[in-house]
Amino acid sequence: MEDNIFTFIVGGKAGEGVKKAGEIAAHLFMEEGLQVFLMDDYMSLIRGGHNFTVVSTANREINSQYLNADVLVVSDKRSFENHKDHLSSKGILIYNSEEIEFISGIPIPFSSMVKEYKVKGLIYGVGAVASLAASISYDKPKLLQLIEDEYPSGKEDNLKFAGEIYDMVNEKLDKPFSLPSGNKKGSFLTGNQAISLGAIAAGLDSYYAYPMTPASSILHYLASLAPDFGISVVHPESEIAVINMAIGSAFAGARSMVGTSGGGFALMTEGFSLAGMAESPILVILSMRCGPATGVPTYTEQADLNFAISAGHGDFLRIVASPTSIQQAFYLSAEMLDLVWKYQSPGILLTDKHLSESAMSVDLDPNKCAWAESKLFDGEGEYKRYLDTEDGISPLLFPPSKQLIKWNSYEHDELGITTENPEKIVLMHEKRYKKDENLIEYLKRKQTLEVIRGDIPWNIFTYGSTYMSVKEALKYGNINPTIVAPIYLSPLPVWELKEFRRDNNLVIEQSISGQFSKLLKEKAGLQIRKTIKKYDGRPFDPITLSNKIKEVIS
Repeated sequence: MEDNIFTFIVGGKAGEGVKKAGEIAAHLFMEEGLQVFLMDDYMSLIRGGHNFTVVSTANREINSQYLNADVLVVSDKRSFENHKDHLSSKGILIYNSEEIEFISGIPIPFSSMVKEYKVKGLIYGVGAVASLAASISYDKPKLLQLIEDEYPSGKEDNLKFAGEIYDMVNEKLDKPFSLPSGNKKGSFLTGNQAISLGAIAAGLDSYYAYPMTPASSILHYLASLAPDFGISVVHPESEIAVINMAIGSAFAGARSMVGTSGGGFALMTEGFSLAGMAESPILVILSMRCGPATGVPTYTEQADLNFAISAGHGDFLRIVASPTSIQQAFYLSAEMLDLVWKYQSPGILLTDKHLSESAMSVDLDPNKCAWAESKLFDGEGEYKRYLDTEDGISPLLFPPSKQLIKWNSYEHDELGITTENPEKIVLMHEKRYKKDENLIEYLKRKQTLEVIRGDIPWNIFTYGSTYMSVKEALKYGNINPTIVAPIYLSPLPVWELKEFRRDNNLVIEQSISGQFSKLLKEKAGLQIRKTIKKYDGRPFDPITLSNKIKEVIS
């Protein structure tokens, strides 16, 4: 085990229950009082291919997966070839002896054993959980209870198969692993689940989405929670319908949110501009994956940054923020829903596949979330939807009403009536721009950066999920520079970043063109000494990243 970290990797074909096995392993570790980080890696296939799940656990906060397996379970030759170098020096390899020639490890005839059971699809995953349990001397009755709770379909087959595998591994095992002791209890959430719950805590009313990996699970998760929280969750026919329906819901007073990835958001940008002109409070969850076009749809990247901060045509306020952890994703989604309603402007919560779909131990307090509210019309006099105010924020009024409520995609006057009058065009431009200036003053009183101060003269700049990888790499390598991660990317908090302008600054990001580095140079005037980039669709491994950081700052 590295630094008292234990890692379990399970690999196999799509449809064999690999992902489910990883989830159950994570819950097993959490029941033992440990903290967990889980990462799923899967191809864009329903059947076949190669999928694997990494579950790393420790008795301290853990922010990243470790590809250094203490227990590795593989069902086929392809999985073995992909992961044989990931087995730690004292690791336990458990493999399907009918698909992989004899090697050092524990051979299990998974294929022929599975044929004896009616339930064949996910039963390999049951065997992987049982293999893990035997490898760590997990109590067999507790294992069987876990299997019964987590696999309600085909219960008898699953229990019998798990017991057989457990006994077989236990018999062939030289020495089981001992897990680190822990006493931590908390929740276990993916980033998308945290985003969903944060939005609910801020008063979410409506969610619209056309499924697109890696944002799709928000749609499914919110649909499962809709009856409990009174949320309207809708799957329209296209992304264009998604953004327009959300704007229509906001017109009626519903706190609306949409979710997508790069290709889907590309279709939404005209509607996003409409929200800018109509001053519609819409929150977009943009979960980045590899692009352009279809790209590598089930893998991660941070190359939509430029797209997000400049999305849509024309000048209007775009609020863009990116969570640096799954826990922060909960609070930031609530804060962003509040901000788009406070400033009656569209906003983007920018995340990525790694943060959206990975899961970790978190502690959340819904009472710390902002409740999304807006300035409302007091009923005095004629209602002007776009009233020019000191801060640029006009009072809202919702139907039904005897007053005229007019939202407009054309340039308009204060009533919302279309205009081409130059003086009124200038008035509305300047009215909307006041919100930009007001937002900056507001954010100066809020936390806009994640900063961990170090004791060596280097700063590491990063954002989004890469912040988690950097934190874990520094912990692993016992390196102590300052870490700086902007939470807000538009407006970028240059008022806080100016102190770092002349320092030794290292940027770590997942973009071949260095979009984040360029943003820091252009907007904040930072001198960037070096940029570490990764753009193969996979998140940083903390051990590899730690060594790269040492090369730069030594």
